[in-house]
Amino acid sequence: MNNLHAQEIAKRVFSNEINELKEISHKINNSFSIAIDFILSSTGKIVIVGIGKSAHVGKKIVATLNSTGSKAQFLHATEAIHGDIGLLEKNDVVICISKSGNTPEIKSILPILKERAKGIIAITGNIQSDLAKIADFILDVTVSVEADPNNLAPTSSTTAQLVMGDALAVALLVKKQFQAEDFAKYHPGGVLGKKLLMKVGDLLEKQETIPFVHINANISEIIISISSGKKGITAVLENQKVIGVITDGDLRRMLQERKELDKIIAKEIMSLNPKTIQKNQLAVDALKMIEKQAIGQLIVLDESIYVGILDVHTLIKEGIAE
Repeated sequence: MNNLHAQEIAKRVFSNEINELKEISHKINNSFSIAIDFILSSTGKIVIVGIGKSAHVGKKIVATLNSTGSKAQFLHATEAIHGDIGLLEKNDVVICISKSGNTPEIKSILPILKERAKGIIAITGNIQSDLAKIADFILDVTVSVEADPNNLAPTSSTTAQLVMGDALAVALLVKKQFQAEDFAKYHPGGVLGKKLLMKVGDLLEKQETIPFVHINANISEIIISISSGKKGITAVLENQKVIGVITDGDLRRMLQERKELDKIIAKEIMSLNPKTIQKNQLAVDALKMIEKQAIGQLIVLDESIYVGILDVHTLIKEGIAE
């Protein structure tokens, strides 16, 4: 097989699966809407049931549902008859995934699912199957052919199952008015979660030293303070208020212009009116300020009290800036 042949195969797979999805999309009808309302009316969880390749699809759908505000759990059809059926409660909604709808393991637990659950939603490629007959709602994912040239390996059929699961999850989150802020709460460690939840003060807690000097500090004190903060900057305070900053750049410029260093004090070389941000503001707001002002650091305040310095490198390290 040469490279061109492999590329042609890949394109055919994409084309086949896209075409199958288009055909399935035309089959979506009022049953889908009613199924969504049925799930929303339930006070229980969503239990996804599957076996084989459908089980892998089911686990991904469970992950998507949980991350978008719909409590879900996976139940393997084989394990269900060996005790795991105990996780199913009377207010739960079952979504059973099966291409044929007649898999022995699925057929064996259908009566139990029907008895114990509030209702069953079938995602199946066989609307005449035992699963379809017992289900309260049928979501038809019938494909005419798999992407595999032998029409054997689950390819188009499992893609269709997965996309139908995505459609359910997205429809539910829209109905629930699930917003980006809600998504962030379920992903606090991810980039989105940090951007929507992390405050400036959360980043300051990791700082060991808060560099500052008083307005009449000498050059030695200034150098020590800038070095201690490890950010190339120190704040200048008067009566506990920040009135300016001195950066290592200010020091270099001063050294080029002045000969007598022993008489230099902070107020002579500081930059007035530094950019500030409140510690309870979002870290992403700090990033926007830094980018807009084309600066490297912000002075952080708790109302009017100086509490630290936030620099762009910290934002990059935490994934706020990319």
